[in-house]
Amino acid sequence: MPKAKIFNCFEVRNETATSADLYFYGDIVSDWWGAWQEEDQYPEAIKNFLSGQQGKSLNIYINSGGGSVFAGLAIYNMIRRFAETNAVQVFVDGLAGSIASVIAFAGSMPPKIPSNAFLMIHNPFALVEGNAADLRKMADDLDVITGGIVNVYMEHVKEGVTEEQIRELMDAETWLNGQDAAKYFNIETTESVAEIAAASGGYVARVHNMPKDLVIQRAAGAAKNKTSDNQDAREAELIQNNKKRDQIARIIINSL
Repeated sequence: MPKAKIFNCFEVRNETATSADLYFYGDIVSDWWGAWQEEDQYPEAIKNFLSGQQGKSLNIYINSGGGSVFAGLAIYNMIRRFAETNAVQVFVDGLAGSIASVIAFAGSMPPKIPSNAFLMIHNPFALVEGNAADLRKMADDLDVITGGIVNVYMEHVKEGVTEEQIRELMDAETWLNGQDAAKYFNIETTESVAEIAAASGGYVARVHNMPKDLVIQRAAGAAKNKTSDNQDAREAELIQNNKKRDQIARIIINSL
């Protein structure tokens, strides 16, 4: 039986003999099959990329609304292992939301977050079908998964910040700009940038408490070249892809 082709959906730029740049500018998904956009990332691709970068310094740029919790945790742990022997600097260009906020802390040094870029942290959610027992079990499972994410955050909080505080922020789905995030986490706040790219992907559309005054501008070149009709078409495409993901998840659940 022929093997499925593994597409390199991550974006690598400015690779040299001593360093490489890695961009997380889409959703975090489980595998190549779930990568609906070129920008989407998945563990197998990141594993293959890191295996070819030993001995190099790595710059990671994030502008993602998140995605699969387990894929994100796998990517976080792989980058953390890489960072044990290589310099890794993470930059949040626009948004590190949901599980992408975990990846933001994977570097060997504190992430750099401009004052007009954001961390968004919240509790994980899941799609589930079944009887009452199934739904109760999923709630229990989500509590356990939440605990794993909290453990990551607690490794990177400032002295004096408690687990209770972090859990309260997650319960409320909290958006933290660079300055606010520095009150809780060990990060480096940098000066705001004039324009940042819009976070693409279906997962960012599922959030509830995005600040009303948050305006995430598209990269200057892209913004000037796109009409409102094209933007509407792009948003419609993302919504449709999101629905497809949900439908596939239901099919998988029903097949178990």
